[in-house]
Amino acid sequence: MEPIQDTATRPEPDHAGPPRRIAHLDMDAFFASVELLDHPELRGLPVVVGGRRAVAPVAGDALPRLKDYAGRGVVTTATYEARAFGVHSGMGLMKAAALAPEAILLPAHFEAYGRVSRAFKAAASALAPKMEDRGIDEIYLDLTDLPGDSLDLARRLKEAVREATGLTCSIGITPNKLLSKLASELQKPDGITILGIGDIPSRIWPLPCAAVNGIGPKATEKLKASGILTIGDLAKADPAWLVARFGRSYGAWLHEAAHGRDDRPVVTEREPKSISRETTFERDLHPRLDREELSRILLDLCERLAADLERKGYRTRGVGIKLRYDDFTTVTRDQATPGPVADAASLRQAARACLKRAPLDRRLRLLGIRAGHLLTEAEYQEWRAQAEARRESGLFPELDA
Repeated sequence: MEPIQDTATRPEPDHAGPPRRIAHLDMDAFFASVELLDHPELRGLPVVVGGRRAVAPVAGDALPRLKDYAGRGVVTTATYEARAFGVHSGMGLMKAAALAPEAILLPAHFEAYGRVSRAFKAAASALAPKMEDRGIDEIYLDLTDLPGDSLDLARRLKEAVREATGLTCSIGITPNKLLSKLASELQKPDGITILGIGDIPSRIWPLPCAAVNGIGPKATEKLKASGILTIGDLAKADPAWLVARFGRSYGAWLHEAAHGRDDRPVVTEREPKSISRETTFERDLHPRLDREELSRILLDLCERLAADLERKGYRTRGVGIKLRYDDFTTVTRDQATPGPVADAASLRQAARACLKRAPLDRRLRLLGIRAGHLLTEAEYQEWRAQAEARRESGLFPELDA
């Protein structure tokens, strides 16, 4: 797709220096695109990535098909051709097979995703050093102090990413992070969208409320019930009504977000205390009646968290789970691990131990998993050395390094 530049009108800065230019760079169908690097013959076809292993090809067919899958795996990602059938990440593979039976199924390779993730971030940060890492496939970049116009910078960033990885990305450039994340979705795949505050009524307000990161399915339904369907509708809502309906903090944030206001800086460095993954379900799930679906979701969360830990170079000594019930009450449970871990199987084992200590008698609307007590690689090696010394001295012989 030829990159598209929108006419950008910028507000007067309320601080010294030039107006902010914040970019959100989002890799296009990242996991699927990485897989297609090894399978270029599949470009343009519906491809689904998910499960621990692909199904064996059926007789006379060299490609594994989604219809032949049987198991509890979930969709990690899908190409845009597969998404056209309604397949999306987090969906059970059996349900995806009903929507796109002839789609090709490939197993996920998280080590490869981490390697390509590091490559595209290094390429982008070489041009724009003020980078905030937001996940395996997306980053924010502060372009405010860089020379050159926004379109030229965006094109250079896309070319650098392409040269480093062979993949495409989409970029949104606006005065803040909230708008840039919205903008990066408008011309996918392989697009550029540049917006100013003056473009909000024409480009942002027609979008559905759910397009805003932070407005989940439950909030969307509550807004729809009051006739608020678009971001523009939300911008017209009485702030006092939003606070009364959604609470002081979230209601005030909804009003600000609808008007495109976001003062958050691009955070270039921070040492996380924990790393977490969570998902709000499209419908409330019962721990017993929807056990298989919940198991798939938990596995997917653990695999994604393991990829986050690998990419950031951490291991964890404590795993926690977060449950939010249908009445919006929330509980957490934590579990220490025998030693520092970073693999999905160990995370899942600890999460299951946490779930055994949580009430599972009501429907759930959210499930999350958290890795705490993080150790860097250097700290992990020090821990191993100390554990080995204790074992050799006869202390704590049961300790497993």
